[in-house]
Amino acid sequence: MANQYVIIVAGGVGKRMQTELPKQFVQVCGKEIILHTIMRFLNFNPSLQIIISVHPDYYELLKTLLAKHQYGSIKIVHGGPTRFHSVKNALDTINDLNTVVGIHDAARPFVSIDTISRCFNVAQQKGNAIPSIALHESIREADDKGNKAVNRDRFRIIQTPQCFRVSDIKKAFELKFQESFTDDASVLEAAGGTINLVEGNEENIKITLPKDLLIAKTFIENEQRRNM
Repeated sequence: MANQYVIIVAGGVGKRMQTELPKQFVQVCGKEIILHTIMRFLNFNPSLQIIISVHPDYYELLKTLLAKHQYGSIKIVHGGPTRFHSVKNALDTINDLNTVVGIHDAARPFVSIDTISRCFNVAQQKGNAIPSIALHESIREADDKGNKAVNRDRFRIIQTPQCFRVSDIKKAFELKFQESFTDDASVLEAAGGTINLVEGNEENIKITLPKDLLIAKTFIENEQRRNM
């Protein structure tokens, strides 16, 4: 079986979290968020090749943290000025073109094993797989002329890991950076790729705001109780 890869994007500084450290280094239930995230992927595949793209200011902190928890096989690369550049720096270290790479937010520690498996399997078959979930709230489209109701069934919330055939996504990342690149799927789409949506999981939230830490604590405590 060919190696599988995951790039964990930890290049941000997390200003909205209002904490001294970026959100991925904030502890929840005694463990840094990024460590919770890493464990999800190792539980999926202990042989998974993990690459973490981190802001240069926090390179040494991450290196120390990984050594403390004996994650010596994880590769660390410097993040860039945007997510696009952080992902590109990590992709440049992968030479296995015919395998699959997942690209995941460091601050999404609650992705399910089923979601990870579904994304990797579909990407292996179809070239890419992007996890998504339905909207449950009413939404409206607003601009400077006003607003109008829209059918929420036509929209999906996009999550990670976004999985791709390595050859396809590396080629897509040869494009010049555009402000419209809000995630990795948008880069592949700009390069002419067709996106395959798969089902994500509701718990797979991105920890962004202080209130999200309370939700994360509840998720972890519930999991711990179930495993007792």
